[in-house]
Amino acid sequence: MLLHFEPMLLELRHPFRLATGTRTHTKVVLTQIHWEGLVGFGEAAMPPYYGEDHETAKAFLSKASEVLLNENNSFGSSDGKEEIARIMEKIDAIAPGNNAAKASVDIALHDLWGKVIGKPLWQLLGSELEKMPATSFTLGIAEPAVMQQKLEEASGFKIIKVKLGSGDDRQLIRSIREMSSLPIYADANQGWKDKEATLDLVYWLQEQNVQLIEQPFHKDDLGSSAWLTERSPLPIFADESFQRFTDLDRVSDCFHGVNIKLMKCIGISEAIRIADVARKHRLKLMIGCMTETSCGIMAAAALAPQIDYADTDGCWLVRNNPFEMPAFGNGRIMLDSTPGLGLKK
Repeated sequence: MLLHFEPMLLELRHPFRLATGTRTHTKVVLTQIHWEGLVGFGEAAMPPYYGEDHETAKAFLSKASEVLLNENNSFGSSDGKEEIARIMEKIDAIAPGNNAAKASVDIALHDLWGKVIGKPLWQLLGSELEKMPATSFTLGIAEPAVMQQKLEEASGFKIIKVKLGSGDDRQLIRSIREMSSLPIYADANQGWKDKEATLDLVYWLQEQNVQLIEQPFHKDDLGSSAWLTERSPLPIFADESFQRFTDLDRVSDCFHGVNIKLMKCIGISEAIRIADVARKHRLKLMIGCMTETSCGIMAAAALAPQIDYADTDGCWLVRNNPFEMPAFGNGRIMLDSTPGLGLKK
């Protein structure tokens, strides 16, 4: 197997403001795994707050390419899930961290698997298309005029996701409610501090047709999250507090659910494992994303029908997606019978 990788800068359509800062682009690395005349595509999307960048990804993937080069020619002759899990165990052991870079290998292997078998990845993963959840469209914190423009760009989406934690969340929601009556997913991005004030705000948000809350407090303040989860009328989801499978036990009693992002949990293989065990903890599941190309989004979409909620809008937020946009209808990503991820350049 030959691994090729190429750094890229994804440009956002609008400055993306969160409670923790503003950005105008995201660094990504696009990967390709070549085997027996076929090519699997992958992606590492690396927002700055997770500590990865072009240089760390290139250094890691250079080592990963040596591992893949030593793989034999049995990839298409055994169970794909087991084969990918075996390879990813070696990739994960190269060095700690580098989660998005690892995910780029995992995604490319899954795309390649579908192409080797000649079937779409969603079918190989056991997903049922009729269970595809609607995906939200994310609005960063912005002035009302910019919010209006973003809502116009979100035409066709049935749910909007709003970034809160800026200090005047009620006014922001009021402004949105003057423009749209769509259901809202709220993401505080660790921006809230006071437990009692937060609980009062959550009850008010429920009245505004907010459906769920992501990451209300600092990622390490699990005590406050557990306190709110016990009292909240809305589901509370862990995002920054939850990265990989090993975090499940730590957060399972502190939240109603977890946000699974392939770039955090090194790809589809571990995401499936997380989903299986999280359900045993009676946790709700969301499949999320970073700012990504269609590659990362289609990888998440292949698993999405097995998940409760979806926030897989990343490629709709960028100007220079190198792949065709996913097919979209009735607020949902629409998958077809194209082998692998179904990507088109």
